[in-house]
Amino acid sequence: MDTTSLFKYFPELSDKQKEQYNQLKDLYLDWNSKINVISRKDMEHFYEHHVLHSLAIAKYYELLPGMKVMDLGTGGGFPGIPLSIMFPQTAFYLIDGTGKKIKVVNAVKEAIGLENVVAEQKRAEEVKDKFDVITGRAVMTLPEIANLAGNKLRIRGDEEAGGIIYLKGGDLTEEFKALGRYWKHKKAIISKWFTEEYFIEKYVIHLY
Repeated sequence: MDTTSLFKYFPELSDKQKEQYNQLKDLYLDWNSKINVISRKDMEHFYEHHVLHSLAIAKYYELLPGMKVMDLGTGGGFPGIPLSIMFPQTAFYLIDGTGKKIKVVNAVKEAIGLENVVAEQKRAEEVKDKFDVITGRAVMTLPEIANLAGNKLRIRGDEEAGGIIYLKGGDLTEEFKALGRYWKHKKAIISKWFTEEYFIEKYVIHLY
């Protein structure tokens, strides 16, 4: 997949946004040669597996101007960097426990001129702020992300106000059971937006 295929799903993108997305692969290729943030094999499918996958959240939920979003365990900047390009008026806070990954995120942010992103090496337990939305991508189970991030949400129990919006795949039946009655949840199938085979059995999970 190249950006032409990516852009067909988001016809409303501005020229500036398109240029920012166009720059991403070369930037990550360069950084990946120094610091392994994305598996070498996966770089062949960079736009499909990383950028488009991240933007499934944009298809599910519109991040509004003025909202505060924390991308928890952002790694090399996913889903936070693609989402911050899509929603330039939304404030993004990207954290990860690995300093070299945050170094890459900050370099990419500077290179493409993202002014709505702050990225820091930090653990979730150290974060004191509250957020409208917390994003993430398959780095932990749903009960784990709920326990770790639940007290960082500005509002709980109102799906329109935000919540935890998480990218996950496979059979999540047991994880939903383990959440108990304290969390409401929704599951959206990514393949209803994107036709690529990669997205079969991949979901946007919304906990609120």
